Amino acid sequence: MPQWLITLSWVCLALGLATAAVLAADIVRHRQKMKIMNIVWPVTGLYFPLIGWWFYKAAGRPMAIDAPKSAGPKPRWKSIFLSATHCASGCVIGDLIGAPIVFATGWALFGQRLFSEYLVEFALAYLFGIAFQYFPIRAMRRVSPYDAIKDAVKADTLSLTAFEVGMFAWMALIYFVLLASYRPDSPTPVFWFMMQVGMVLGFLTAYPANWLLIKWGVKSGM
Repeated sequence: MPQWLITLSWVCLALGLATAAVLAADIVRHRQKMKIMNIVWPVTGLYFPLIGWWFYKAAGRPMAIDAPKSAGPKPRWKSIFLSATHCASGCVIGDLIGAPIVFATGWALFGQRLFSEYLVEFALAYLFGIAFQYFPIRAMRRVSPYDAIKDAVKADTLSLTAFEVGMFAWMALIYFVLLASYRPDSPTPVFWFMMQVGMVLGFLTAYPANWLLIKWGVKSGM
């Protein structure tokens, strides 16, 4: 494994953790109006090192309970961006939990560990993604648990699938082409850095999906 890649991986992972920590510390003092966003923003910082803080200042801090009231409507890009971060955070948590499970069990689907990661990570990402939609729906609207789950599935299935498509495509490129000779047998810093890059790409594929869902009226902009 090239030393420069190992060093870059450590730096980017450390910056991601630092960004998440700074965001979490700021949110303790400036709680979000939508409670789930208190989790979403630190998670966003994990895969958007440094720039995650700028995103938060531009789109997150104005949504704090103690933020001054906005003089006008929220820009459309911010509404779509927040919806994408909301969906992506559930996916990221699922991916962070799923990958170590696959490594620990040594399970290989069709002879490939990557395919096992896809299955486990997508299942967990789906559960967390739907949960991230379900609880805000229940908090904001007087609907039954069944209706809340139904609405959460309708609002987030396309979005979280789009996220995982972007990330999984990147991981396939890494696994089979770019780093095919360095396949790790444990979650190394380089592995997590590649996941970090994949999460950014997943966010980019989830953004247009959220734009469409909001345009179609399936999902409300945040």
